[in-house]
Amino acid sequence: CGVKHASLVTRQGEVYTWGEESGGRLGHGVGKNVVQPRLVEALNSTTVDFVACGEFHSCAVTMTGELYTWGDGTHNAGLLGHGSNFSHWIPKRIGGPLEGLQVSSVACGPWHTALITSTGKLFTFGDGTFGVLGHGDRENVSYPREVESLLGLRTIAVACGVWHTAAVVEVIATQSIASLSSGKLFTWGDGDKNRLGHGDKEARLKPTCVPAIIDYNFQKIACGHSLTVGLTTSGQVFTMGSTVYGQLGNPQSDGKLPCLVGDKIALESIEEIACGAYHVAVLTSKNEVYTWGKGSNGRLGHGDVEDRKTPTLVEALKDRHVKYIACGSNYSAAICLHKWVSSAEQSQCSACRQAFGFTRKRHNCYHCGLVHCHSCSSRKVLRAALAPNPDKPYRVCDSCYAKLSKVAEASNHNRRNSLPRLSGENKDRLDKGDLRLSKAVVPSNMDLIKQLDNKAAKQGKKADTFSLARNSQTPLLQLKDVVFSTAVDLRRTAPRPVIAPSGVSSRSGSPFSRRSSPPRSATPIPTMSGLSFSKNVADSLKKT
Repeated sequence: CGVKHASLVTRQGEVYTWGEESGGRLGHGVGKNVVQPRLVEALNSTTVDFVACGEFHSCAVTMTGELYTWGDGTHNAGLLGHGSNFSHWIPKRIGGPLEGLQVSSVACGPWHTALITSTGKLFTFGDGTFGVLGHGDRENVSYPREVESLLGLRTIAVACGVWHTAAVVEVIATQSIASLSSGKLFTWGDGDKNRLGHGDKEARLKPTCVPAIIDYNFQKIACGHSLTVGLTTSGQVFTMGSTVYGQLGNPQSDGKLPCLVGDKIALESIEEIACGAYHVAVLTSKNEVYTWGKGSNGRLGHGDVEDRKTPTLVEALKDRHVKYIACGSNYSAAICLHKWVSSAEQSQCSACRQAFGFTRKRHNCYHCGLVHCHSCSSRKVLRAALAPNPDKPYRVCDSCYAKLSKVAEASNHNRRNSLPRLSGENKDRLDKGDLRLSKAVVPSNMDLIKQLDNKAAKQGKKADTFSLARNSQTPLLQLKDVVFSTAVDLRRTAPRPVIAPSGVSSRSGSPFSRRSSPPRSATPIPTMSGLSFSKNVADSLKKT
């Protein structure tokens, strides 16, 4: 969802867009508004996996890891990533720095874009105001450029606000011979309204770890105008930023440091989060949707325009099986699973309109759920939407059969011509030994690290070490550009959120954080072997 337009991807990999046309952001090649979902025909030759919308542009990632962008590129910011300031009214593939790489996800802000490759590399491009691109400066970048301070690290998730960016970065905590992965929250860009969670309003030009919540394992992230929302693998939600409209979901918080959202979702396990400009929506494991924040335009879904300072159940979706949620700047959307149509409620075939009788039996299509006669639903196909087992063929109507067959043919064609992008299951099969056995980086201040390890051991820590996960293929460079907040004292003053009951199951959207969350002892103070520290940080740590 964007500000004034939206897009979606069907199970068949087709892209539909609608909303207000401006600069080509709908991708239809014409300057007309579209009041209902319309197929983006320029992407018919490929199978799309994921879409994202900014305010002026749109992006799509294909199943083979290619990135397409389109929209208004006339803002002198390199917004589309093609190295020019021209608008593109139909989708255009980004090559250049992305050649040979497979994109797995993309996030759009109004003025910049961030993407993650299948190997966990983070690239950004667009307007660099406030250091929002994370390259250590405020310069615009018209082509995708890798964030060098995270070079060699695996980024799990990324989100773009208006003038800030947040990412979840994979970290390996080594304990004796075992290695446990966890996702730590990094933020950078404009620090106004405390949206970065560092306890101040200073801008950060490079990704900076949020120290107050370093003990938690994150899997997903979302950004609003002056708000950052993080989801842990145990289903807890943290917010940071402006307290306006009650968007933090915690009336007791002043917004200076990250706070845990409790109240009605305290005992719930959250699976999805979404963020508008000033409102938040979450989806629980029970398929219930809660919203809070600014209520104007009815964006919270409660039948009024009142603000909500705490999570409130969306009653209108209570009887629906909600699968996904999304938020535009001032609206919200939910995708619900097809409802199986009862054959007793329908007297004629949905396709040929012939009346059912003794010789014309009723059959439900396992893809659209509608009731058809045998003549209109005699064929079977794999991966039907309502199939109990997607790996077995089930009866579908002729219309759905044609669509699914087309997708299968396109997928086979793409598979023959290029390597498939790593899916969640394939990522699980990555050589985990490469992460555990990657060589340790020589720290710039070994004596300091030893002092910290000894101090941890005296506190009963069993000499655990804490290092950032690195790919074995990546040159082992000292991570001088990875910034960890110097405000170590923030960890001491930060409120300790109440831990969710042990009965809440641990799940993750990232294949690398599906492993159990590391024990508290595995994530000590944010001083870690394998990292270089600036002189100010080193002096601060020595004093402690």
